[in-house]
Amino acid sequence: MLALVLKCALGAAAVLVIALLSRSRYFVIAGLVPLFPTFALIAHVLVGADQGPLALRATALFGLFSLAPYAVYLGAVYGLSTRLSLPACLAAATLAWIAAAVLLILLWSRVHPEAL
Repeated sequence: MLALVLKCALGAAAVLVIALLSRSRYFVIAGLVPLFPTFALIAHVLVGADQGPLALRATALFGLFSLAPYAVYLGAVYGLSTRLSLPACLAAATLAWIAAAVLLILLWSRVHPEAL
């Protein structure tokens, strides 16, 4: 139970830092905070403890490839932010992330079928 509370606290702390930075003159740093490996650390602890070092290695490699959907999302936000309203821009960027993530999973499952 304590572990679950700590995980929730990490997530809440990240959201708080993002909210505070977004209101400051350092607002661009709010875009860096989601890249702090808060959730990756949790995932890596759990995978490493439950599955071992080879699974942890595979998870880290997949994590590197998962940067591609995030780049698609950021590219969509950058390209659409001056053309669409904020909700429409973020919705379109999220759909682009979903499409890129599905493509990544499909490609990964062909190359590493044992991992999915």
